[in-house]
Amino acid sequence: MSLHHRIALSFVKNLGPVSAKSLIAYLGSEEAIFKTSVAKMVKIPGIGDKRVALWDFDDALKKAEKELLFIEKHGIEVIFYTDSRYPKRLKNCGDSPVLLYARGKMELNPLHIISIVGTRNATDYGRQLCKQLIEELQQYNVLIVSGLALGIDVAAHKECLRLNMPTVGVLGHGLDRLYPSQNRATAEKMLENGGLLSEYPSGTIPDRENFPQRNRIVAGIADATVVIEAGIKGGALITAEIANSYNRDVFAFPGRLGDDYSEGCNFLIRNNKAGLLTCVADLAFSLGWEKTDHAKPVEQFVLPLDLSADERLIFDILQQHKTPLAIDDLTIKANMPMSMLAMNLLNMEMQGYIRSLPGKTYRIS
Repeated sequence: MSLHHRIALSFVKNLGPVSAKSLIAYLGSEEAIFKTSVAKMVKIPGIGDKRVALWDFDDALKKAEKELLFIEKHGIEVIFYTDSRYPKRLKNCGDSPVLLYARGKMELNPLHIISIVGTRNATDYGRQLCKQLIEELQQYNVLIVSGLALGIDVAAHKECLRLNMPTVGVLGHGLDRLYPSQNRATAEKMLENGGLLSEYPSGTIPDRENFPQRNRIVAGIADATVVIEAGIKGGALITAEIANSYNRDVFAFPGRLGDDYSEGCNFLIRNNKAGLLTCVADLAFSLGWEKTDHAKPVEQFVLPLDLSADERLIFDILQQHKTPLAIDDLTIKANMPMSMLAMNLLNMEMQGYIRSLPGKTYRIS
């Protein structure tokens, strides 16, 4: 496929990612979008002549030519949403970008990814929580994602650098600049084990409206989002709300009542928008993670004798899968009515043979 046309899509004003993906699906390729006549384009379901009139494809192609020169000169990778390199977790989000620009040495589809967000006005308490969290996450081989902003974001990135853990900063502007400039030295070091990611082409300045858009990438790229410190208003809470809308896990550290930068975390916990986090064990248990260090040979589990025939069947199915199974998948594999399955699962959980995880998924204890 033409890289020129892929990049040009990001320059078509008033063409969002949802519509762009629909056009590609309908016409067969991104190149076909630029070669389809207006008469045919307006007949595409959900498009219409008013929307097509807003799209200047010729201008987008001209701008893309200049962007091609920029990415070649600076060694920037272009990752399209149909590429295998594209973050799979993010791809599952309906409004995910069709294209990402990347600098660095990053693996965007590792086994575990956590996004860390928080206030720009981090306190010593918040920075210490951030340090402890990342130190404990090290044993799970986690990629840490944040927004490279002042405060909690850059504290998370710096801690990853100290521990030689991979970390990616998602930017709200093009890769031809860095905002805030105070974080430039940190950003440069991140390129060796992680890097920088943006949906914006070069020349895009850090406008205020770009950052909520950036936050959807931070939320969508990860298994879970952790809010360390946050006021009642700000980007951290926006990211948490977006993560919830994507049906991703959100966790927050509680803070002292009355502290300005604990109000946001306490609000999320109080309103069941985030799980209460006191240590990494809470997070790891909820996500069903196993430690990657001190690996031991897999031992054959001896099947308990006090399980019923139905419970034995469920146990066998769960034992055959390394990852947790959703209750919908279990009812199909076990060929068992949902009501009967739920009763058996509850009984097995009470006996300690299995455990339930967020999203109505189950695994062997």
